[in-house]
Amino acid sequence: MTHADLVAHKPKLGRKRDPSRDQDILDAALDVLVESGYDGMTVDMVAARAKAGKATLYRRWPSKGELVLDAVACMKANEVDLDALPDTGTLRGDLVAMIRPPSIRDAERKLRVMSGIASMLSDNPALADAAHAALVEPRAAINRVFFERAIARGEIAADVDVEKLCLIGPALVAYSVIMLQRPVDREFLVSNIDKVILPAAGIRTTPTA
Repeated sequence: MTHADLVAHKPKLGRKRDPSRDQDILDAALDVLVESGYDGMTVDMVAARAKAGKATLYRRWPSKGELVLDAVACMKANEVDLDALPDTGTLRGDLVAMIRPPSIRDAERKLRVMSGIASMLSDNPALADAAHAALVEPRAAINRVFFERAIARGEIAADVDVEKLCLIGPALVAYSVIMLQRPVDREFLVSNIDKVILPAAGIRTTPTA
């Protein structure tokens, strides 16, 4: 598959012959990607993990690149409902309310997927767009809601750079998971909120024991 073909490829999620198996295969692809990285990943490894025939995978996804692109694009379906976010009345309360074990695990998995495809992103605009939509934008969208609420109630200044503030937390988590190889926990995330994110938004916090 040429670079031009991969760039031109768009996820065709409605074309599979057995939709009931699609998610199992795509989940297996993400698991293998996290464990082996894109370069170490093979379609045969995905087939074995999904307990599916290799011919089935190759019929649906003629190349590893197409399989990874569809798998990453499908992660977007699991994003949080922005209309059902916590509303505690404070920016800190909203941010802390999002720190739950399922969301922490999901964030770590997404980061490890990002790490697995990092070598491809600069050469593959289609994959980079899919990765941003599935791995970066969902969390940024949540933070955007929280910061816009804080502006509306006068908790932070109207001229703060919301887009930059939205990415501070995810950037700190990404550095810890990808570069330092350290898992994140509640204490780490709350510390980021109190010592970095809120001060960056212009809110002074009182250190706690």
